Amino acid sequence: MKKLKTLTLALTVLLVVACGSEEKKETGIAIIPAENFQKNINGKEIELLTIKNSNGLTAQITNYGARVVSLWVPDKNGNFIDVVQGQNTIDGYLNAFEKFYGATVGRYANRIADGKFTIDGEEYQVDINDGKNHLHGGTNGFFHVVWNAEQVSDNTVKLTYLSVDGEEGYPGNLNVTLNYILDDDNTLRVTYEAETDKATIVNLSHHSYFNLSGAGKPTINDHMLKIYASNFTPTDSTLIPTGEIWSVFETPMDFTEFHAIGERVKEDYEPLIIAGGYDHNWVLDQEEGIKMAAEVYSPESGIYMTVYTDEPGIQFYGGNFINGTDRTKDGNGTHGFRSAFSLETQNFPDAPNHENFPSAVLRPGEKYERVCYYSFSLKK
Repeated sequence: MKKLKTLTLALTVLLVVACGSEEKKETGIAIIPAENFQKNINGKEIELLTIKNSNGLTAQITNYGARVVSLWVPDKNGNFIDVVQGQNTIDGYLNAFEKFYGATVGRYANRIADGKFTIDGEEYQVDINDGKNHLHGGTNGFFHVVWNAEQVSDNTVKLTYLSVDGEEGYPGNLNVTLNYILDDDNTLRVTYEAETDKATIVNLSHHSYFNLSGAGKPTINDHMLKIYASNFTPTDSTLIPTGEIWSVFETPMDFTEFHAIGERVKEDYEPLIIAGGYDHNWVLDQEEGIKMAAEVYSPESGIYMTVYTDEPGIQFYGGNFINGTDRTKDGNGTHGFRSAFSLETQNFPDAPNHENFPSAVLRPGEKYERVCYYSFSLKK
């Protein structure tokens, strides 16, 4: 893929890269020990792998749920801070109230109404795990399985998984390949590929919970957000799209210019009331190719993140269901209400049940290929 240097703000970091205790001393990066993730689940070993780029940006990836466990980027003072919520042990993830920290979600990210869809006249019933609906692949979706992991290089982890025919109710044997690449332009690149032997539906997405002020900070309401979308998909009371596409203009859903996330979240606007805040799919203005989907920055840290994708939509989730149950990775507090956000590049929720939404069907002989890039710099 062509690097997006022309679209990324310049970032200069002066640091000395060392290892072990010296690494922590020089950069402030607290590497989680791999032994914290040593566990066997269903006959497969859990791993924790570390990648970094030449500028010192560092991420840790576990094959449990193909998750980003930590992501260290420099703030305006030159200090590296972890910008994703999560846990520092495998047991922490297994017992967490929030099930999707940093995970890859699928086979179908987001919701499917009543867990039903039809392909070529045949109806399928998938797992119901969100009220009466299906969410993020079901109870044992991709966020909950153990992937095969390979450390390809210092900056790349490759994960693969075979989702067998009938898993969580989905048809077809689906072979999935996922890469996390931490490039020298300070971009975490997430790439997806999938192939099937029977017509099925696929919609993979990344679900990090970001706080660009630091993973243990109490709020993201001060973060400034811009989304490159003039429309969004309103939902019913169960957060299933109605099938309509509404304009964002003159509503609190309008992020075509920068607004603080918390600026309008309490407004008397039906879609916000239904969802308890922001938890909606925005219809990206540019339909084809890799494009800028969103920009967000923290005034506190100065960290600026740009999201690129070739998907038609992006789900902005404002942390409405984070309830203070799960402890922070440093153990000094808990993850509270609206203390993180997610920007999940995706097909539209419930697309298989709406003819006017982009198709999610993958057939034998076709290859599913999607990308999501999170690019980091400092706000000028």
